[in-house]
Amino acid sequence: MTTAKAEAKGFRFPLFQGLLPINASQVPTEIIAGITLAALAIPEVMGYTKISGTPVITGLYTILIPMALYAIFGSSRHLVVGADSATAAILAAGLVGLASVGSDEYVALAGLLAILVAVFLFLARIARLGFLADFLSSTVLVGFLTGVGIQVAFGQIAGMLGLEAGGHGTLGKIVADLQHIGETNFYALAMAVAVLVLIVGLKKVSPKIPGALLAVIAAMIVSWALDLESHGVHVLGTIPSGLPALGIPHVDWSWDLIQRLLPVAFAMFVVILAQSAATSRAFASRYNERFSENTDLVGLGMANVGAGLSGTFVVSGSPTKTQMVDGAGGRTQLTHLTTVLVVLLVILFLTGPLSYMPEAVLAAIVFMIGLDLIDLKGMKTIYVQARSEFWVALITAAVVVLVGVEQGIILAMVLSLMDHVRRGYRPKNSLIMAREADGWRSAPVSSPAQFVPGLLAYRFSHSMYYANAQQFSEQVLELVNGADPKLEWFCLDAVAIDDVDYSAAAKLRSTYSILKDKGIRLVFAVVSDDVKAELDRFGITDLVGKDAFYATGDELLSAYHQRNQQ
Repeated sequence: MTTAKAEAKGFRFPLFQGLLPINASQVPTEIIAGITLAALAIPEVMGYTKISGTPVITGLYTILIPMALYAIFGSSRHLVVGADSATAAILAAGLVGLASVGSDEYVALAGLLAILVAVFLFLARIARLGFLADFLSSTVLVGFLTGVGIQVAFGQIAGMLGLEAGGHGTLGKIVADLQHIGETNFYALAMAVAVLVLIVGLKKVSPKIPGALLAVIAAMIVSWALDLESHGVHVLGTIPSGLPALGIPHVDWSWDLIQRLLPVAFAMFVVILAQSAATSRAFASRYNERFSENTDLVGLGMANVGAGLSGTFVVSGSPTKTQMVDGAGGRTQLTHLTTVLVVLLVILFLTGPLSYMPEAVLAAIVFMIGLDLIDLKGMKTIYVQARSEFWVALITAAVVVLVGVEQGIILAMVLSLMDHVRRGYRPKNSLIMAREADGWRSAPVSSPAQFVPGLLAYRFSHSMYYANAQQFSEQVLELVNGADPKLEWFCLDAVAIDDVDYSAAAKLRSTYSILKDKGIRLVFAVVSDDVKAELDRFGITDLVGKDAFYATGDELLSAYHQRNQQ
């Protein structure tokens, strides 16, 4: 949220923030961008149904009601909401063993998951937890999405070869494919290869060309003309037309079922929160627009309620489609409402031709989606610039591939938090030295530097909390015991401290007592108002005295020089 006023408005659920005001001169460009989005998204969302295990028509449903609801309730003018490969993969992993893939019960469970995700989003909005998106680090997210990409891409090899899918997990599927590779249907393989060549070739000509859509249209024509089904090529078959039936998912509602689905829903909630918030924030910053993370939670929640009630699966903000729309000139949710209208026309009048599409073509499209998620360039950059974070990202990717997507996102959260704690647990503290020529400079804690003889200024470079309080105490004692000349004042430079918890306050009191016994006065410099209030509450101010706090280094130095004149 950008302002307190905007935050207050967020509770009144303002409508059409991503749409209004409408610039009349921009409308033609918005409509063209919406048609472009539809051309790219329609084959893509049908591909996502192969990942999620739901019927093809449910992919089109993800663009219909969910996208329209986000345009009404969301905050971002740019974020594209729809089916997503990561959440689709988590869904498929979470519903294993609960229902037959593609069955009515399976679709109903997918709808229930969307509603549970919406509940998490609404709860996060009520508690103003939009900031939680920041707790999934970008490096871990790169590793997670790379793992999803590998899993998705290898999972489509059987489809491109015209084989029956087999095996469990990525490695199991690879083994099954190798065992049955002699049964490859070369008509299916030829169609898959042709689609891949067409998509890649047109993308090199121009990213704006809807290569996937053109490939799908060409494949349907070839399939119809050559009657590929008679050659053993699996096609989609009859796809129902018309609007989705609205209603509560028909499942055996029970607390036991909810308990089994909650971890899956939470994993998807985390991915949605991280991807959507990061994308919305980036584009709001690019165009200097106001954006509310918490209002966006309402929009995303309503979109998933719409998904659950319209017989489809979880939707999320899409970074890639948002970037594509921006490149096409779309600047508001009017673009996305145009896409909704185009998809509505397809659902009502054009599902017949889709029945001729070979499944190998969808497998090839999904294979490309998986490859796009594999961010080798990003992994290489992380390896070069932050070696420790690279291993965290690599472990996350490996867990996604070898264990599962749901476990991967949970591990990603844990590793992100551990990485944060690791940095705060051993902060890189320093000593402050005075230089006559150009003010102050810092020096390593291992150096014997004193601010001036008898006064040592120690800068603690992180919030003080239970995990790093012991390091603080140990470093202070080492500095005091090794000081030459003997110290009279010990100054804690608090410019980098923005919080002090109960355990750290207790350690401060203990340190004060030790210093007092040694005849050394404990003072503070550059303490923020919030931290000063915490020190007051913990009784530290009463211990050291109100005159032990200095706003600047010059003020501290002046007081130290006058100490014997008081």
